[in-house]
Amino acid sequence: MTDGIDDAKRALRADLRERRQQRSEAMRTADAAGVKAQLDALIARTGARSISCFLSAPTEPGTHEFVADAVERGIRVLLPITRADGLLDWVVAEPGADIAEGLFGMPEPVGEVLSPLAVNDVDLLVIPAAAVDRTGMRLGWGRGYFDKTLGSMQHCPPVYAVVFDTELLDEVPRDLHDQPVTGVVTPTRTVDLASPRR
Repeated sequence: MTDGIDDAKRALRADLRERRQQRSEAMRTADAAGVKAQLDALIARTGARSISCFLSAPTEPGTHEFVADAVERGIRVLLPITRADGLLDWVVAEPGADIAEGLFGMPEPVGEVLSPLAVNDVDLLVIPAAAVDRTGMRLGWGRGYFDKTLGSMQHCPPVYAVVFDTELLDEVPRDLHDQPVTGVVTPTRTVDLASPRR
């Protein structure tokens, strides 16, 4: 990664992180309800029966309600667990399962751990992001877990990043390893961006 791209990513992430921390509890509750409604509609539109999602941190657009409801409705939901080697293991979400703190302080599921290959069976990936641009390029938080996962999948299904409305930008700094997404889900809308992944 060139220093200029690295610096631009760091500066943008810092700005986005600060904005997220300023959201009130009432806003976060409304955000989570909005994200759930958008993701429910996306699942209905795509017919997905097996998906990956993530357990949101307090400052992220909330996904916990969506995950719990999807599991209750019989949708298979894989949740990621970070590994020290930069790969993601997966756990099948279960009703009322415990949540622990992962390697980087993020909420992660407790349960039977499946290998990184488990995600190859899903119909839809729902992933976190710091921001996404209008071409579908995603800016993550700098650890590369989801770029590695998406880059390693032979037949990648549609991928939607969950962000706030203000985090769909005209352009984000990008590097060669950065992976695009199919679209974004925000608390108020779902936007298709890139052509579906193959």
